[in-house]
Amino acid sequence: MKYKKREEALVLLADGTVFYGKSIGIKGSAFGEICFNTGMTGYQEIFTDPSYFGQIMVTTNAHIGNYGTVEEENQSDSIKIAGLICKNFSYEHTRPSGTKNLFDFFADQNKVAISDVDTRALVKYIREHGAQNAVLTTEVDRLEELNEELKAYPSMEGRELASVVSTKEPYYFGEETAPLKVAALDLGIKKSILQNIANQGVYLKVFPYDTDFATLAAWNPDGYFLSNGPGDPEPLHSAQAVAKEIIDKDLPLFGICLGHQVIALANGVSTFKMFNGHRGINHPVLNHSTGKGEITSQNHGFAVNREEAEAHTDLEISHTHLNDNTVAGLKMKSKKCFSVQYHPEAAPGPNDAKYLFAQFKELIQQ
Repeated sequence: MKYKKREEALVLLADGTVFYGKSIGIKGSAFGEICFNTGMTGYQEIFTDPSYFGQIMVTTNAHIGNYGTVEEENQSDSIKIAGLICKNFSYEHTRPSGTKNLFDFFADQNKVAISDVDTRALVKYIREHGAQNAVLTTEVDRLEELNEELKAYPSMEGRELASVVSTKEPYYFGEETAPLKVAALDLGIKKSILQNIANQGVYLKVFPYDTDFATLAAWNPDGYFLSNGPGDPEPLHSAQAVAKEIIDKDLPLFGICLGHQVIALANGVSTFKMFNGHRGINHPVLNHSTGKGEITSQNHGFAVNREEAEAHTDLEISHTHLNDNTVAGLKMKSKKCFSVQYHPEAAPGPNDAKYLFAQFKELIQQ
């Protein structure tokens, strides 16, 4: 790209706090709930993860864009974050396999991004004051108007977003000749999750978020999957009804992230909005079955009520987040159902939890 003088830009938080930076060269404003991810790599996977829809992303890694982008690393068909805030934005990349620089990746989709922000100070502020709505903008002369628009922007709590990112029509994934079939409810599914399930010898049919159980069952699958996704799980009443029917019929069911929360709600266990959420690729989790710790990739702003899960007669907490003791996994004692709050497919992140996909296969084969 041709370099030119960088324009002023800023981040305005809902509580009135302002952080200043520079535009990377794409003009405009972006509204969303501000959050941060502590991963040192995998920015492309993060930006295209449907779970981040409606959120402004602050990256804690100092350099973003230095290895460009590669089509195969996209987790969906487009950038899903509302906008990006970073410290140093790299216009050029050095990875030989990189096919497009990050600036063009954002410019092609007209996504606003600002750099030269004191991201350490911003993340510290979010950690101390909690997640809140924000606007990042290059329209620094419209601050009062933007503040009024920000006040009217909806809260993430109570907001249903699966309908925005879910597929509109069913589609297939994997080898048609695979020995097993799984019906997946798309609440905002990542491509890496589909690939990891398919790698277990599974042919998938992916259905829209509001598909009823009868339609899923008509395909005659061997198991069912509830995907990750954005927003509050509580308004997803149709998905909860589907999960309850699958559980009542004792059919194999696996849920990840938002799907995990939907399974909890289907069992009468409530969820709550977290102060900050978990977003990174180094979150420690205790596996209660093995007694071993696992390093996991996480991305969620809601969690399952631990006291209610512990009191439930047919639920067992299978995994616990070691930083704050939140519920990181559930399994049912009398049903073929289990779920985790984190991302075993990583993308980005470690592979400690990939065994869960084999565990799902085993559950189906039982």
